[in-house]
Amino acid sequence: MNAADSADSLDSRLSPLTQNQALAAVEGILNGFTHFGVELGLERIERLLADLGNPHHAVPIVHVAGSNGKGSVCAYLSSILSEAGYRVGRYTSPHLVSWCERICLNQQPIEPLALYEVVQQVVAAIRPNYPSPTQFEVITAAAWLYFAQQQVDVAVIEVGLGGRLDATNVCDRPLVSVITSLSREHWQRLGPTLADISREKAGILKPNCPAVIAPQPADAAAVLEQRLQELDCPAIWVQPARDVGNGWAEWEGWQADPRSTLSSIPPLRYPVPLLGAHQLINSAVAMAAIQVLRQQGWPIEESHILQGMARTQWQGRLQWITWQNRPLLIDGAHNPAGAATLRHYLDAGINAGQMAQPGSKPLSTPPIYPPIYWVIGMIANKDHADVFQALLRPGDSLALVPVPDHLAVDLPNLANLAQQVCPQLAACGVFPDVLEALEAAMQATQAGAATVVLCGSLYLIGHFLARSTGQGVAPSTTV
Repeated sequence: MNAADSADSLDSRLSPLTQNQALAAVEGILNGFTHFGVELGLERIERLLADLGNPHHAVPIVHVAGSNGKGSVCAYLSSILSEAGYRVGRYTSPHLVSWCERICLNQQPIEPLALYEVVQQVVAAIRPNYPSPTQFEVITAAAWLYFAQQQVDVAVIEVGLGGRLDATNVCDRPLVSVITSLSREHWQRLGPTLADISREKAGILKPNCPAVIAPQPADAAAVLEQRLQELDCPAIWVQPARDVGNGWAEWEGWQADPRSTLSSIPPLRYPVPLLGAHQLINSAVAMAAIQVLRQQGWPIEESHILQGMARTQWQGRLQWITWQNRPLLIDGAHNPAGAATLRHYLDAGINAGQMAQPGSKPLSTPPIYPPIYWVIGMIANKDHADVFQALLRPGDSLALVPVPDHLAVDLPNLANLAQQVCPQLAACGVFPDVLEALEAAMQATQAGAATVVLCGSLYLIGHFLARSTGQGVAPSTTV
């Protein structure tokens, strides 16, 4: 049975389902693949896609790998391309609350019923006598199939883990390959050194296909440069944009290398709605990728860029929300580089009382920042000491919480580690539940003596948002 026949046969089964029932069914199906774990490799996904009619061959893509900034870059790109009038798919991971978030069409998550249908088609194509695809491979195949069925003009595809052997790396001719900032992460699977990790990330580069590369540490840059030369990839090495105030940035453009097929790009000013100095890098990377598409003949006007940037949203990353009538900053900060970015944002003087908005004028003299009350949850395979080193300062308080349904960590041992890293913590405790920890944090900071920050894992942020739905949570306009 082909995909179209399978879809027709599902109509009668889909019609009685509500959206909530469909989403629960999807979760049940995908949870059935969790015991296959995380297993890098392309053989299973290539066989599955072939049995689905190779839908990925019908989808032009922008492929985005990296350690930090992938999601922001994908959000910028998909927003700009949508403003330009294209039918745009976006595939990212992980989700915060719903599997639907991973597969978007023109910024809108796939409807649960549509996701249920496409996941059913993928599962029906799995050959029983071969090794089963993993959960990530199933949802990735569903994304490719959905984008092909929806006849998207372009899809912005985020790598899940690494690059070379990631399930998204099945496209031979990406429109442009993007590599965001690299750092030492997932070293258990990608290799112990930054050079090892960079080689895996460089696996998304394809012969003669243009690449956009964010600023990198020396070890990573050397690996990427060698691979670019081996594959003869025309590349733009992006310099960070410059903050010009009032929520705007200016990217200086790019001077063409005589050896490159890419032309020079003039400077461009644009709004940056996402918070943090690191967005000067991420937004510049997105600008460069858009300019590469323009040079390939994709009509994208400057007005599309400005409107797309202004309307970009990316939940759960340096996002101020209101919880129980109090400001709360939430952020993934799932690795040392992300933690350093979060701490830099806080140290820059942006506090909960200011709630800096896009378009607001910077303070002439940043205030002395008060202590932070951290509510942190991390999973077992992270570099806990390095994250603590980046975040904690004398006088801060810390509440450690579990991340439900993910690799558990011994919280008392984690508390001991935190106190070794920062002996001058004002308080350090362990809580069985994130909401209980936040309640304690809010009570301890009633006088506004500290800002409360929830971070450590995107899975934790998603768990919190799911639990808090309908409980007085309101996002600020700095999403």
